[in-house]
Amino acid sequence: MAYVHLLRRLVDFQQFEELKGAAEDYYVESGDIRALPLAALASVHLGDYQGGMHYMEQIDTHAVNFDIDTQVDLAALYVVTMRMEEAQDLLQSVLKQQPEHALALARLGICKSWQEHLDEARALFEHSAHLHPGRVALYGNLVQLCLKQNDIDAAQQWLDRAIARFEEIHHELPEQASRLQIQSLRALQFEIWMATESFTRLETWFEEKRDQLDEMEWCALLVGCATMLSGHDDHEQAFAMLREGANHYPNNLLLHEQLAQLAQLQGYIMQAVQLLRKCIRLAKQQEKPEVALWCTLSDVYLHRDDDQAFQAAEMALKLADLMEITEEHSEERIKNLRMQAKYALAQVESQKQNYDKAESIFQEILDENPWFLPALQALGQQQMQRGNIDAAVKLFERVKEIAPAKGYSALINARQFPEDEETLHKIEKVARQPSMSGSASGGLLFQLASAWEKRKEYNKAFSLAQDANALNKRLLKYDAKQHRNRCARIRAAFPKAFFDHRKDCGVMSTLPVFVVGMPRSGTTLVEQILASHSEIFGAGELGVIPQVIQGLERWERHIGSGRHYPDCVDDLNPFVTEGIANGVLKELREIDEDAKFIVDKLPHNFENIGLIKFLFPHAKIISVRRDPRDIAISNYFTDYQAKHGGMGFAYDLTAIGEQLGDHNLLMHHWKQIFPGEILEINYEDVVENTEGLAKKMLEYIGVAWEPEVLAFNELDRPVKTASVWQVRQPIYKTSKAKWMRYEWYLGPLTAGTNGKIVPDPITDMERFPVPGMFVDGVADYEADRLDAAEMNFKKVLHHFPEHAAANFMLGLVYVRKGYFFEAMPLMEKAIERCPWNKNWRNDFKQVCDLAELPERFEQLKARMREKNREKFSHANDDLEEVEHVDNEIDFMTTHEINL
Repeated sequence: MAYVHLLRRLVDFQQFEELKGAAEDYYVESGDIRALPLAALASVHLGDYQGGMHYMEQIDTHAVNFDIDTQVDLAALYVVTMRMEEAQDLLQSVLKQQPEHALALARLGICKSWQEHLDEARALFEHSAHLHPGRVALYGNLVQLCLKQNDIDAAQQWLDRAIARFEEIHHELPEQASRLQIQSLRALQFEIWMATESFTRLETWFEEKRDQLDEMEWCALLVGCATMLSGHDDHEQAFAMLREGANHYPNNLLLHEQLAQLAQLQGYIMQAVQLLRKCIRLAKQQEKPEVALWCTLSDVYLHRDDDQAFQAAEMALKLADLMEITEEHSEERIKNLRMQAKYALAQVESQKQNYDKAESIFQEILDENPWFLPALQALGQQQMQRGNIDAAVKLFERVKEIAPAKGYSALINARQFPEDEETLHKIEKVARQPSMSGSASGGLLFQLASAWEKRKEYNKAFSLAQDANALNKRLLKYDAKQHRNRCARIRAAFPKAFFDHRKDCGVMSTLPVFVVGMPRSGTTLVEQILASHSEIFGAGELGVIPQVIQGLERWERHIGSGRHYPDCVDDLNPFVTEGIANGVLKELREIDEDAKFIVDKLPHNFENIGLIKFLFPHAKIISVRRDPRDIAISNYFTDYQAKHGGMGFAYDLTAIGEQLGDHNLLMHHWKQIFPGEILEINYEDVVENTEGLAKKMLEYIGVAWEPEVLAFNELDRPVKTASVWQVRQPIYKTSKAKWMRYEWYLGPLTAGTNGKIVPDPITDMERFPVPGMFVDGVADYEADRLDAAEMNFKKVLHHFPEHAAANFMLGLVYVRKGYFFEAMPLMEKAIERCPWNKNWRNDFKQVCDLAELPERFEQLKARMREKNREKFSHANDDLEEVEHVDNEIDFMTTHEINL
């Protein structure tokens, strides 16, 4: 009995790693079943679900023989696994036998607090504290409960009592337990200060304690405080505090990891990548494991750069395989890191649509650990995408055993709704728990909105969707005015005259077919119907056209033109345009070699129709329209996962309305420029007359009728969009006029849609009168036609004086003609605009040497170094990054230029 009492003391002081080993060893040696709930409790707290499930199976066998105290331990396990009803029933049974059991009272108080019976919970906690005043953790429960009730004074009083009690007993505690208690008490004080918005006091405390506490302790507290701030939806304050801490401790790995997580959460992807790469460097220097960092880096890249994500995952797996068992790195920890690395690799394969390979890796992980939660969830989601709904549901049921809220959320996404309202209320409790992502989980709230809508509780559903959108909106920077200006610029860049003068551009291929429209307008349904035809391949939402745009942006940055898409399309001559178009066709052919037509259904390609028709004048484009009110509600109820960006408008009804207005004006523009070339269909017509509309679309594309297209829901192909479930169903009409359920909430939508579209005036769209002047100039230079090259580059600079490459090339022309002093200012100007171009620096160095002015090159280097220091100083980056850039500038390799 004495040893079990010691194990329970470890629970009191949250020493779960020590508890796990001690409880497991004790059970093996003694067979004492009282150790089982404690071993399971420790396993679950440490994230070892496999171990927790192993002990749960044995508990189910022995539970009837548990004594009173072991039943209370089992209740704690039920609480931590969210089985609140079972915990409450068990505790009430205990208290009938022992009404003054202090720990049972406290744990029943947790159940009551969870059920929002706050007065009952407080009475239970206070009664327990009276019976057992030495349990410091109990005072923490009371502090948090008083904060929930907005009783700040009482919260501070209970915290003061906790501190006083801790001072009485801390000398009896092991050092680690004492340290944990101090951290816990400080965290409670932070919570009280945050509740009273005493942020200055919080910052002052950290500033005062920075020199009193060691680095590890201070940084751990700062990370905890940042997590609390994030839980209060104050991510910017959290980031600022962490940033200031990282400036003071530039080599602290913990702070930089947390900064990277916050950056990713807020959608600052490149900043997250840079921070993670710094974390990896720090981990290497400090001889700490890098595996988890590479896994996180892979996750950051996952939806943006498949190759980088794959490389990061491969590196994680390679490093995990090289790890050896030491005192610091147990066999179990290394095994877990290997599973994380395999999981990251499987996620990349799934993202690249290598589903069989991904499934093989997921299955390998689950063979090793059947309860590895991330793999269960991801494999279930992949099965959903592939149309294997039953297999997905089976996996999500297993998820529910480990993490009920996550399991129910996944099942709701698979349209497996809980039958009772009580379950939905419990999930909402979990959803509204603060975490790093904010004061609640937007994803869970979205799923709950769907569940309540299914129950026809439309006010409740809308309220949950409203809360979910408000949470996600905070994490995504969306500027409706900026989008409106961009659409206006696209219209200005692609007037009718542009196409009239460029009839010799593009490739005449009819391979690509584009299905466009507002998101949730029915584009997935249309694509699924088309893809059911034997000669048409549905490729889903491809990024080929956005990639072309990114490529144009990269080229303009590379040559330092100062121009951007869409302005720069005026400089594309027939040769370049043909090369770009053939590159797109090659990428499409790699998707399917035999299809006569390949469908890209990226909805927002409605913005890119001008570029599409420039590259492929004969491309077929199907524009899907739908009642804008239904589009709005469908978007508003869809979780697009804000951190992945791109759908920022969908979290606000006014912004959705404005986007609808922008879409309508753009489509009107395209139809005027390409009359009769774009097929417009209505979603509602597809639903009412599927066969008629299918025939119309197939005739437009140019293929014969096949009745099989009407069985589109039976097509075996992956679907990765928000419509993953719907396309597996036959045509249904319940989504028509769905907006009527929420008519009273649509005022902001109407205002946004009907508002006058007034973009900012476009005053800076300078155009090339003739495409390809810069490219022609380069060709002239390489052919030694120096006068012609000089003329072309001067023409470019007449229109764009800051064009770096034109300045540099004109400088080279002057060098070749022997005009060194005329060349140097032009070359310097170019290098200062494009400091990353090593070849230009090398060439300029040679020119300075030939002109016997080497000091001029050194002066340029000094100016560039100073600019870099200013740049990184403004960005609050550390000197290490500045020195890295300086080293790049210092690294010169000479080569001969053709003088």
